[in-house]
Amino acid sequence: MQSARAVVLLSGGMDSATAAAIARADGFDVCALSVRYGQRHAVEIEAARRVAASLAITRHLVVDADLRGIGGSALTADIPVPKDRAAIGADIPITYVPARNTIFLAYALGWAEVLGADDIFIGANAVDYSGYPDCRPEYLAAFEHLATLATRTGVAGARLAIRAPLLALTKAQIVRRGTDLDVDFGITVSCYDPAPDGAACGRCDACQLRRKGFTEAGIADPTRYRR
Repeated sequence: MQSARAVVLLSGGMDSATAAAIARADGFDVCALSVRYGQRHAVEIEAARRVAASLAITRHLVVDADLRGIGGSALTADIPVPKDRAAIGADIPITYVPARNTIFLAYALGWAEVLGADDIFIGANAVDYSGYPDCRPEYLAAFEHLATLATRTGVAGARLAIRAPLLALTKAQIVRRGTDLDVDFGITVSCYDPAPDGAACGRCDACQLRRKGFTEAGIADPTRYRR
């Protein structure tokens, strides 16, 4: 019997890699989607390719949606990436990319319709995260409702599911879950401001949360840091 297909948003970071591994472990035929959106940490696209290969994902689509013209974020404009923030998650930081997850999920939804996939996986997390509004459970529930209303698949009576298996997990729990599923975190990239050779800064929100996860999980951090 052929496995059901699922589209997995694969950024190349530790969360999306774990979400992809979970989708595969759940028996889905995983189709990975990565978005090159003009992000300063574009090395994550190559990381996504490495993750897809390591998880034996044979269908990996990379699409372009250049958000630099919109700007408004330290990831897409000439704005410094905040470093060494003590109160991560207390506010919406300048690394928030306006409407990014909505744009990504829209691409995933379109591809899911073409593929005949009823499930979309996203590595969103609402516990150890930077405070982005488009990582909240109520947002994902609203998008799922939109997906049912706005597609031929939904009108025909099928339910499109937005799955966020990491939503309520801590970074430490994500590290443990990924480790259990043989995710190679050493090939992933989380840093918002990596060096040209891909070495992580160790000081942005993403690096701090990543380090915290490995420390609390009691698992060696394979990340290559500049400092």
